[in-house]
Amino acid sequence: MVEIPAGSFRMGAEGPETWPADGEGPVREIALDAYWIDRCCVTNVQFERFVAETKYQTEAERFGWSFVFHNQIPKVHRKRARLETVMDLDWWARVDRADWRKPGGPGTNIKKLAEHPVVHISWNDAAAYAQWAGKRLPTEAEWEKAARGGLDQARYPWGDELTPDGKHRCNIWQGNFPEHDSGADGYTSTAPAKSFRANEFGLYNAVGNVWEWIADWFDPTWHVDAEKSNPKGPGNGIERVIRGGSYLCHDSYCNRYRVGARSKNTPDSATCHMGFRCAL
Repeated sequence: MVEIPAGSFRMGAEGPETWPADGEGPVREIALDAYWIDRCCVTNVQFERFVAETKYQTEAERFGWSFVFHNQIPKVHRKRARLETVMDLDWWARVDRADWRKPGGPGTNIKKLAEHPVVHISWNDAAAYAQWAGKRLPTEAEWEKAARGGLDQARYPWGDELTPDGKHRCNIWQGNFPEHDSGADGYTSTAPAKSFRANEFGLYNAVGNVWEWIADWFDPTWHVDAEKSNPKGPGNGIERVIRGGSYLCHDSYCNRYRVGARSKNTPDSATCHMGFRCAL
């Protein structure tokens, strides 16, 4: 983990590239006490230790299925996968027996993915792991301050250019979405949790790679009049905040790999591109 010093930062984003319905703005000054946050997302090997000690079953395992992006399913199984519409996105498949151990469903495993972020994790699963580890999930304000790495209102954890000097700094989609990912950044699925260069606070993959669960309930307007000191989000809700985007984000439809961007999902949802990191 790394300690993030107490102090204020400017949270949120405004401008033509933002999604007003998500509640990215207005930009506001937020004060936070010092806290600690994981440098990396929780990995498969870390989650495996948790399961071995507690015998925990994830919600995807209990439900018996999870959502997998179509190109992550082995070709031999792809024809049998049931394509579902998720928020009008018809490139997802409901795959029986897909879970954190089998991220692409039957025929896949995590043998070579020990240091990759664990996926197919619901908010409830992430909270259970955090409690076991003696930690908690970060608040949205804590996540964003840490992801910004000390930069003021930069688009990404390293600055405003997506590929400074032509170098990739995160794992997102390149090519024609959703048919072909060229893998120009080195990956067409998850990357190891400690990939690319860390930001100035020492965080790896704060954007791209996997969406990260946040402690806060989601609300697009709550923050406008909310307390600006150590905010913890609304007292209740239907969906939890997710931040950072994933390897499936592409500018043609979802540029939410910016540090000011936000999205949400129900606490029992699990997919092949959602993970988490912890704080305390």
